[in-house]
Amino acid sequence: MKRREFVRALGAAVTWPFAARAQKTERPTIGFLNGSSATAYAAYVQAFIRGLAETGYKVGENVAIEYRWADGHYERISEMANDLVLRHVAVIAANTPAARTAERVAGNIPVVFFTGEDPVASGLVTSLNRPGGNATGVTSMFGALAAKQVGLLRDLVPTATLIVLLVNPRNPITEINVRDALDAARKFERSMEIVHASSEAEIDAAFDKIREVRAGAMLVQADAFLANNKRIISLAARHAVPVMYSVRDPVAAGGLMSYGTSNSEMYRQMGVYVGKVLNGANPAEMPVLQPTKFELVINLKTANALGLKVSDDLLSLADEVIE
Repeated sequence: MKRREFVRALGAAVTWPFAARAQKTERPTIGFLNGSSATAYAAYVQAFIRGLAETGYKVGENVAIEYRWADGHYERISEMANDLVLRHVAVIAANTPAARTAERVAGNIPVVFFTGEDPVASGLVTSLNRPGGNATGVTSMFGALAAKQVGLLRDLVPTATLIVLLVNPRNPITEINVRDALDAARKFERSMEIVHASSEAEIDAAFDKIREVRAGAMLVQADAFLANNKRIISLAARHAVPVMYSVRDPVAAGGLMSYGTSNSEMYRQMGVYVGKVLNGANPAEMPVLQPTKFELVINLKTANALGLKVSDDLLSLADEVIE
C-alpha cells in the first residue's frame, strides 16, 4: 500500500468512532402520532414527557418531539405516519387508531404504542412477553372491560334494560369493541343498540337515536375522538342520559361514571419505553406492558342531577367520588 493511501485509511479508521459518537449524541426526534387533538390530550402529553424524563430525556434539551394530531380524522393518519418516516424520526409513539399504520410504514424506525386492543390479536406483536418485531408498548385492553362496565351500569341504573353503545366506525378496533360489548350485554340480560359517530353532527344524531329507542343508558367506546368529547357530556346532561366512559377525564368534566385504566399512567409508561428505546433497548425484547390497576370514578353531583341513587356498596367500590 502506498504511503498516501495508508495515511488516508488510517485517518478514516481514527475519525469514524468520533463521527459515530457525534451522530449518537445528536439530539433525537420523537414522532408523536395521535388520533385525537392536542387540547384533549394535553394532560397525557405531560405524562408522556414525565416518563421520558425518568430515562434522562428532557424535551428541548436532549430530545425533540414532532407532534402529529389527526383531530379525529383518522383518514389523515397514514399521511402523517409517512411524513414522520420521511423526517427520519428516531422513534414513533402512536396511540390506538394510529398504532397499526405506524407499525406498517415505519420500516426500521422503532414504534412504541398505546393501544386499547389486544396487540397480539391485531398483529402488532408476536407475543406480549417477546414482541419479536420493531414495535412494543402498553395496552389497556379496554375491550375486555366491557363486562365490568355493563355490570356497573346495571347496578347504578337497574331500569336501563336497553343500552346504547356509541362507537366510532373509523376506529380500527370498533368491530372488536362491539363484539365484547354485545357479549357483556347478553351476560347481564340487557339489550344493546349500536350507534356510530365520527363527527359532532353524528353525536347529535346519536342522542336523537337514544330518544327514539328509549334507551336507558349509554356506553361510550374508548376512542380518541369520543372519549373526551365535551359535546357528549353536554348532551347527556341536557337529555338526562346516564353515560359510562372508559377514562376519568369526562367524569371530572361532568360525566356520570367511568371504569378503566389511568390513561395518564399509561402514557407515562409509554414515555419511559420511548426513552429506553432511545437509550438502545431492543423493542423485540421489551414486553408489552399491561395495566395492573383499574379505577372506578363516580360523579355524585351528576348522579343526583339524574335522580340516581348510588348505593353504599357501589360507593365503597369507587376509587374516586366527585362531589
